[in-house]
Amino acid sequence: MRSIRFFAIASALFCCLVCCAVADTASQCLVYFGTYTGAKSKGIYVARMDLATGALSSLDIAAETPNPTFLEVDARHHRLYAANEIGKFEGKNAGSVSAFSIEPDTGKLTLLNVRTSGGGGPCHVVLDKQDKNVLVANYGGGSVEVLPVLPDGTLGEATAFVQHEGKSVNPSRQEKPHAHCVTLDPANRFAFVCDLGIDKIMSYRFDPAHGTLTPNEPAFFQDEPGAGPRHLTFAPNGHFAYLINELGSTMTALAYDAANGSFRELQTLPMLPDDFKGFNLSAEVVVDASGKHVYGSNRGHDSIAVFDVNRSKGTLKLAQRQSVQGKTPRHFAIDPTGKFMVVANQDSSNVVVFAINPRNGKITPTGQTLEVPSPVCVKFFEAR
Repeated sequence: MRSIRFFAIASALFCCLVCCAVADTASQCLVYFGTYTGAKSKGIYVARMDLATGALSSLDIAAETPNPTFLEVDARHHRLYAANEIGKFEGKNAGSVSAFSIEPDTGKLTLLNVRTSGGGGPCHVVLDKQDKNVLVANYGGGSVEVLPVLPDGTLGEATAFVQHEGKSVNPSRQEKPHAHCVTLDPANRFAFVCDLGIDKIMSYRFDPAHGTLTPNEPAFFQDEPGAGPRHLTFAPNGHFAYLINELGSTMTALAYDAANGSFRELQTLPMLPDDFKGFNLSAEVVVDASGKHVYGSNRGHDSIAVFDVNRSKGTLKLAQRQSVQGKTPRHFAIDPTGKFMVVANQDSSNVVVFAINPRNGKITPTGQTLEVPSPVCVKFFEAR
């Protein structure tokens, strides 16, 4: 009887220790920071985030690589893909895309391979919904390319390449095409490319099995002249999408027709207060997991604009503008719990953590900051 009681107590203690270990692991995640490399930055950096408090650990270099200005994470297969925003690769006028494997315990990255992006200055990469292809937007080249992901995580030869044509009304920024991001629709059937240079969201039918892009009909959504469409994201219900316009400093709410892959404008709101007279370029747009709030960043006004969403209509109402406590918030992201937002301030070389009010979506500084050299992208990683 004594041995049975001892075994029961030991088993309970073991289960308690295992549960505590699991809870401790789940209470943290890795955060990667893409940067512009130079005198201070060497590439991709990593820190660990406490998901209960929002505290960030000390910074470590995850991988040395040139100008990894946008990152994409495949958490299921422990891989990371980076757009290397450079103008020359292997002697040609093109940038590159790098594939890495992730060591979940330390966050260290191991280079798998590097492929050409097909055009100069790649600034955005995205994985399709099946993790079979990486799609890259080339800002300098004004083009989009598809690179298949091979079983070992390396990138294969390009399966699709599309060169955009045209220009728009701003002579210094819209003298030619400037593809700025690629967004897949929720069904993984359409790829949408925001082209700042021609004021259009280009629409392509996407085949994930073969990695091909075919011009859609309608072929594009026409933005306002001079607006400069930069980034696009879908609401969780898939019925609406939100477009941030860099040059116009505006946020556009769009209705989405999933059958033919087309958009209809619902409204466009200013990102800036009426009395702001300085220079500004809007940058990133994020919808929270509830679909109740949309966030956009302002570089110049140096703020995050918070919008409430009418989830039945898709329309927006301004709720807050919050200082980012730094300069030039190029990118930001919400942590996996939805409790915190991490903002990358490029020109002040710091990242700042904000708490998100679960009731109204407004953000408040937590006091947690971390020095990161020229940060321009934030990506969370939770091992699956």
